[in-house]
Amino acid sequence: MELIRGLHNLRPRHHGCVATIGAFDGVHLGHQAVIRRLLEKSAEFDLPSLIIVFEPLPREFFAPLKAPARIMSFWEKCRALEALGVDRLLRIRFNEQFRGMSAQRFVDDIFVAGLGVRYVMLGDDFRFGADRQGDIELVRERGERFGFEAGSTPTFAIDGERVSSTRIREALENADFDTAQALLGRPYSISGRVIYGRQLGTTIGTPTANLELRRLRAPLTGVYAVEVSGGGLTKARGVANVGVRPTVNDSIKANLEVHLLDRDVDLYGRYIEVTFRSKLREEIKFGSVQELQENIARDITKTRAWFDQT
Repeated sequence: MELIRGLHNLRPRHHGCVATIGAFDGVHLGHQAVIRRLLEKSAEFDLPSLIIVFEPLPREFFAPLKAPARIMSFWEKCRALEALGVDRLLRIRFNEQFRGMSAQRFVDDIFVAGLGVRYVMLGDDFRFGADRQGDIELVRERGERFGFEAGSTPTFAIDGERVSSTRIREALENADFDTAQALLGRPYSISGRVIYGRQLGTTIGTPTANLELRRLRAPLTGVYAVEVSGGGLTKARGVANVGVRPTVNDSIKANLEVHLLDRDVDLYGRYIEVTFRSKLREEIKFGSVQELQENIARDITKTRAWFDQT
């Protein structure tokens, strides 16, 4: 999959495609249905498929600390879209310019002049442009003028309930991993490259792999029984803490630290995937490092017991 980093990187060879636009946070089953339809149109028109996303997400631009937690980072999203067979991903930086851009101008400048689209697909409830005035009807009207087609995809539902990123966030917040998996089409995981942390875990005898989450906060917090793959591991058992490490550093940036059970593996610089299986407790700010150490020992015991029962 080709990543196009901004409108200024569009070239004549990018002219001619079938396209859609959205947040695609989680790349859940509803998103996958849209993408399948997009790929069908790509084959029908014999043109590349292209997805447009904004970075940051508009809600993050308007209110970073109040915006919904991301289900996945941008790079996780890239890998998920590539795995589904999308040809191109156009990342547009959301800024003041786009904040005030009318929906009609967006269609004319980006879909028509920038991409030369032959077909545009939108979710039936998707809105875009200043004051969210753009919808599928506007795109169809512009398509009639400029010679491209447009279509909408119906709401994707399971058992009569709409599949949405909001429902997945709610499931993750409640540690309902069965529901999250049903909506995502896969177990929920967080992946990233292992970076150097403060080395506190090594000092107290429980070394951890620290992941750079590349988001302000994760959609779940607390301590969990997890499985780790990547870096030479396959479903290795571990205990993970997701949050802001309140005992060590009052921060608003999300952290993920995972301690592997019965493993001593150098994962620095490696890309790993942490799959969440069961919640053990909430994140707590302990009074001392010794108290933290004692609770980590209890977390490890609980994790072993949970895996032994499954």
